[in-house]
Amino acid sequence: MTVSNSLPDDDRPPAARFAYDRHTWKEIAHLLANLPASLAGFTYVIFTVSTGASLSVTVIGLPWLVAGLTGARLLGRAERARARALLGIRIDEPSPLLGRRRAHRSDGVLSWVWAGLKDPVAWRTVLYEFIRLPWGVLTFAVTMVGLFVFWPFLPFVVRGLANVDRAMVRGLLSPSDELERRIAELESDRGVVVDTAAADLRRIERDLHDGAQARLVALAMDLGLAKEKLTEDPEAAARMVDEAHGEVKTALQELRDLARGIHPAVLTDRGLDAALSSIAARCTVPVTVTVDLAERPAAAIEGIAYFTVSELLQNISKHSGARTASVDVWRAENRLLVQVQDDGRGGARLDGGTGMSGLAERLGAVDGLFVLDSPDGGPTVVTAELPWRRRGNG
Repeated sequence: MTVSNSLPDDDRPPAARFAYDRHTWKEIAHLLANLPASLAGFTYVIFTVSTGASLSVTVIGLPWLVAGLTGARLLGRAERARARALLGIRIDEPSPLLGRRRAHRSDGVLSWVWAGLKDPVAWRTVLYEFIRLPWGVLTFAVTMVGLFVFWPFLPFVVRGLANVDRAMVRGLLSPSDELERRIAELESDRGVVVDTAAADLRRIERDLHDGAQARLVALAMDLGLAKEKLTEDPEAAARMVDEAHGEVKTALQELRDLARGIHPAVLTDRGLDAALSSIAARCTVPVTVTVDLAERPAAAIEGIAYFTVSELLQNISKHSGARTASVDVWRAENRLLVQVQDDGRGGARLDGGTGMSGLAERLGAVDGLFVLDSPDGGPTVVTAELPWRRRGNG
């Protein structure tokens, strides 16, 4: 048979031969166990699905069906474990039913029932158990007859039957690779977004507490002292008021810087070109900014691009030793590309403690990419890709 040609190289057992090695005996055990396993599975799904469907007009019908589908998931787990042990298949477990977990926490029983009824893993297991009964009868009968009648050729027959089993397990009991990968990415990205938001809140709180708040407290104390000296020593009170006036200007500047760090007004009003030119002007290295965009992207994407460039320019000021730098922003089809380059000493790494890994995580959380090219001796080129979304569409 040619079924084995479709097996991955790392799952393919040795070629069948006129001998009974451990792989052959495992496959024989699996084929003989098909009958009792398929009988149990078929009986279970027939009972749960039929009773759940017939009781669906009552209050307990759909919850009963969802409970049966949950049990079908457990049957699928047992079948995957049997296939791993006896057929040598490398097969992952599907992700937990995320919708059901969320429903338990917030939306109540109806959402739990709906999430269970939509569970594709459970329904594929039900289909697997339906079609397995005739196959289990066939494999049990052929294997038993082969052990006593055509046993010299049984290893070849067993290999063909086992390969059909492998194909069935992969087709119906394997997780959907793309879907499972995407779910895992979204779970990870959600954690990154939550951690990033918490870190930003802590930074804002720290800046307010240690900066503007402390300065305003000192200002209030100075004004109180000036008020006390106003009648006794007007000249000293005037000097103290002058000093307080300077403190007010400094506090206002700190508040402006803090507001700019949250979301700069120039970015909202005039877009990336003006906003990036503004932060480039504050960089200690001469920076050339080129923004080639026919329209503005969505506000969220625009903000991420701005703060990415801001962080990279700060790294250039602090760590690069560069003489010049450049920032280029353009659109390529459905992607917004940002490239920051400097002629510094190079050697930047994602794990080098300069915030590069944090930028990569933030971009990854919105389905973006972060590419760092920084050989020793320079130059350093950082390319960031973000999904393009039109302004007004979020």
